[in-house]
Amino acid sequence: MPKKVVKAAANTYYFQYPALATIVTVRSAEKDNAISIAWHMTVSREPPYYAISVAPSRYSHRMLLESGEFVVNFVPFEKHELVAGIGGCSGSNTDKVALFGLRGEQGSEVGALVLDDAYAAYECRVVGRHTYGDHDVFIAEIVAFHYDPDLFTSAGIVDVGKLKPNVFLGEDRYTRPASEEPVLVSRGAAARAARERKA
Repeated sequence: MPKKVVKAAANTYYFQYPALATIVTVRSAEKDNAISIAWHMTVSREPPYYAISVAPSRYSHRMLLESGEFVVNFVPFEKHELVAGIGGCSGSNTDKVALFGLRGEQGSEVGALVLDDAYAAYECRVVGRHTYGDHDVFIAEIVAFHYDPDLFTSAGIVDVGKLKPNVFLGEDRYTRPASEEPVLVSRGAAARAARERKA
C-alpha cells in the first residue's frame, strides 16, 4: 500500500492511536485532583512498573512531584464526556472532584482516589522521572490492583461483550471496540506458520 510521506509537528499527527483514555487521580496537601491521560504504558511485568507522560505545565505535574504517587483509573466508554471534561480544565483553579461529582475512595496503598466509575485501577508509587521533550515520563511501581471480576474473562481479559473500554482516537474523538469476540492469535503459532510458509 503506497504511503504518503510528510514532515509534521508532533501535535499534528495521531497515527499512534487508538489508545485507552484514562483518568489519573493524584492527592497532595489534602487536595484531590484528576487529569485525563492517553499517554500511558506498561514498562515492566516484574516488578510491575507503569508509566504516564505529563507536561510540566499541567497542575497535576506539580502534585505528582509532591506526592510521588497516583492512581490510573480505567473507565468505560460511557464516561468519555467525563474524561474530556476533566482534560478541559485545570486543577489550579477548578475543584474537579466537586465539578464532575467524582466519587471514590482513597487507595489501599496510596492517597489518591480509586474512582467508583473505574472498572479497573492501578495504585502507583513513583520510582523515577525522566524528561523527554515537552513531557515528563513518570515511572511507577503498581502497588495495588483493583478490578471488577464480572467484567473480565477467566484469563483476565476485558470481556468486550459486557464492557466497552474508552478508546481515544486523538483530537478530542472517542470510540469503543465494535467487535464482540476478540481474536485469539498465539504469537508462537503465528511465527511458526510464517516460517512454514517460507519453507
